[in-house]
Amino acid sequence: MTARSGFRRVGRFDRAITAAIAEIPPSRADVMLLRVTRSADFGLLWLVSAGVLATRKGSPRRAAVRGVAALTGASVLVNSVLKPIIGRRRPAAELLPVRRRLTPRPRSSSFPSGHSAAAAAFATAVALENPRAARVLAPLAAVVAYSRIHTGVHWGSDVVAGAAVGSGFALATRHWWPARPKGAAHARAVRDAPCSVEGKGMVVLVNPAAGNPAVDVTAEIAEALPAALLVHTEPDGDPADRLDETIRQLSEPITALGVAGGDGTVAAAATFALRHGLPLAVIPTGTLNHFARDLGVLGLDDTVEALRSGSAVAVDIAHVDFDDDKGARSEQFINTAGLGIYPDVVRLRRKWESRCGKWPAFAAALVVATRRARPFEVHMDGRRLWLWSLFIGNGGYHPHGAVPAFRDDLTSGLFDIRWLRADLPWSRTRTALAVLLATLDRTPAYGERLASELRLRLSPRQNLTADGEMIGTTTTLHFRLAGRLTVYRAT
Repeated sequence: MTARSGFRRVGRFDRAITAAIAEIPPSRADVMLLRVTRSADFGLLWLVSAGVLATRKGSPRRAAVRGVAALTGASVLVNSVLKPIIGRRRPAAELLPVRRRLTPRPRSSSFPSGHSAAAAAFATAVALENPRAARVLAPLAAVVAYSRIHTGVHWGSDVVAGAAVGSGFALATRHWWPARPKGAAHARAVRDAPCSVEGKGMVVLVNPAAGNPAVDVTAEIAEALPAALLVHTEPDGDPADRLDETIRQLSEPITALGVAGGDGTVAAAATFALRHGLPLAVIPTGTLNHFARDLGVLGLDDTVEALRSGSAVAVDIAHVDFDDDKGARSEQFINTAGLGIYPDVVRLRRKWESRCGKWPAFAAALVVATRRARPFEVHMDGRRLWLWSLFIGNGGYHPHGAVPAFRDDLTSGLFDIRWLRADLPWSRTRTALAVLLATLDRTPAYGERLASELRLRLSPRQNLTADGEMIGTTTTLHFRLAGRLTVYRAT
């Protein structure tokens, strides 16, 4: 079949679809479809939907961010690239009854449909992160796409092509931002974790400043765990000292420790729990909650269910020994540690977030830290390297050869080590391009490996972060496994 005959068949299909729609009897649906198609102008309908999703933490918020990214990319591709290249007249207004016609009519090329591309891009992207929300948005996206034919501004093939472009772009976002697999990371089950009904026998450390400082989760936790003793962290205090002081004043020993906060607070509680041989119940209330997401605990309900049934797993806790200005120090962490650019990002973000908010401060800090970055010397595995950044993950992170996002195993006993080299020509530019194109694994400036322990010597002295918190400056480090901690998780 030649291209010309193929276009003729598409044209006959389009005219047949439009003629069939023209024969549909008038109804209230005509007015409804006009309103729906106008609500999707400039992506407004999907931006409002994203705003609603963003009010909830976890997968709904990630779905909102991915949806807006896919919507933006697909709209630019359709309106700035494809429409100018593929010029096509829109259906004649006379083909449909006056009551159905959209006015004023768009003047741009008919092929492909930008509204359909935006609708499909947003719904598909949301489905990658939150299938439950997608079950509501997908039918709405289909209605928007159909409305473009019903109101006479697009041919059927315009809509099909637009939807294909939008869905394809949404799926392509996984190349830069891999979708987290559904389900929790692997961890070995623990059979003898004590049950706790209503929090009996528990002390729960609560960080009221975690996540949104305007929302205090204390009342919600107290209602779900009325028998637990709730203790607040202090702004400049040590959580371990606060827990020690509280537990010394109790007349009876506790059977479990709870923690409500972000990764930094969870790491402090995990260190205390491991030292005292206590199982840990995690209540994610921070901004990102990386550990809780890997664990598969998405909210307070998951924690309460696991406590009632005594369902728990063992997870690796990492340990780093390092020298500081004040001498030898040791810290434990649950997720990641970092040297180079990332500690500077953390320092600047904490400095600016009170003025402009956490996410704008993070974006600004990333740009400034990258521009100011200075390479540092690292002796690792008998090799001397000059690096921009060094990442150490507690367990193997995915995806490989890209920005680490999540773990699928919490008991591997290995460290995921990744670095960006600064001793190659144009290394900063090559690294930036590789990150943008998601081709880190194919640039010689990037390296990664797994190891059961790691020793490093640095020059000059570098800032060290663990679980998103600055913990000191150092020139020598030794990473090893601290032990395995029992953590509650519903099965």
